[in-house]
Amino acid sequence: MLNNHYTRIGVLIGAVVLSALAVVYAKHQSRKLFIELQTLQKSRDDMAIEWGQLQLEQSTLVTHGRIENIAHARLGMMLPPADAMVMVKP
Repeated sequence: MLNNHYTRIGVLIGAVVLSALAVVYAKHQSRKLFIELQTLQKSRDDMAIEWGQLQLEQSTLVTHGRIENIAHARLGMMLPPADAMVMVKP
């Protein structure tokens, strides 16, 4: 009977130790995943900033004045004089 009592205590101690180890492992995994989450969020934020900068750059590159300057400088194109323009109405 006494031997049976010690066996139960040993099993309970083993269960408590295993439970404690499981808690430590779960906490470690939780911290690892949180660090990975923070890294991914920073990467997302950096990409969002870059996306905004690219959109701003794109809007700057397609302005009418810039296109007109490039057409004049690279292609030698010019606006015709006002009296040479013909307005076509639908």
